[in-house]
Amino acid sequence: MDISSQKIEEYIGDILTLESFSSEFKADEVFCCIGTTNSKTPDKELYRKIDYGIPVAAGKLCKANDIDTLIIISAMGANPKSNIFYNRLKGEMEESVFKIGVPRTYILQPSLISGRREEWRFGEWLAKQLFNIFNVLLIGPLKKYRSIHPNEIAKCMIRLSNTDKKSGIIASDEIKRIAKGD
Repeated sequence: MDISSQKIEEYIGDILTLESFSSEFKADEVFCCIGTTNSKTPDKELYRKIDYGIPVAAGKLCKANDIDTLIIISAMGANPKSNIFYNRLKGEMEESVFKIGVPRTYILQPSLISGRREEWRFGEWLAKQLFNIFNVLLIGPLKKYRSIHPNEIAKCMIRLSNTDKKSGIIASDEIKRIAKGD
């Protein structure tokens, strides 16, 4: 990564076999921000290994290595009983991660993530344009559907790692509140 710090050690390997790093998997907290898209990973088996397998493996390694804090970015709409593959997979991942029992487990469910991306996807671009217009109309219980900037997600993750907030699922509007320090 070309980052020099006494606090960072870099290990290079296959993230799909995260267990092979078990002796090196040491930290105060673990942030898991991995995910793929259908266009990048049309193979459903590989998709599952990424979006389900990596966070669950990270959770197991946290438990085995006494890492008390695990923060994972999931998705709004995650539901293990969903008919939609993506939402079902995220819901199954969340259930499995909570069963592992890492003491401070936080699963963030952001709405549409705004900001720039290296890749361009028409549907996502269109949704971002619409959200820019309609965000102000999403009030009350609909606030959780407002788009969210990646910086807000990162700030929330940092704040969660430095609090004693009870484990749980953090909806998009709460991510924003936590990021602001509320």
